[in-house]
Amino acid sequence: MTKRFSALAVSAAIVGGFFITSAPAQAATSADRGQVSVKAAITCDKGQMRQQIANLKAKAAKLKQLGETAAARKALSDAAAIQKKLDACIKAEDEASKPFPG
Repeated sequence: MTKRFSALAVSAAIVGGFFITSAPAQAATSADRGQVSVKAAITCDKGQMRQQIANLKAKAAKLKQLGETAAARKALSDAAAIQKKLDACIKAEDEASKPFPG
């Protein structure tokens, strides 16, 4: 009787493990499909991003004159991060307009 019970418990654990591991794979494929359509709808406001970069660079120059070098470096790194996002956005728009990117 105990052998039968342990065999049933082991087989139930195996079947449960199979269902647990297979369910996230199916959910991930459907989530990825929805995510692609969301990414395609995102647009960048290039003018606003350029304005933010200019403001941060001006702020960094002012802070450097005041002797706040750490804050100036932070402002410049923020400007560089926004510039990187802007470059990625422009590149994505250019590649999206081509029928065969590459």
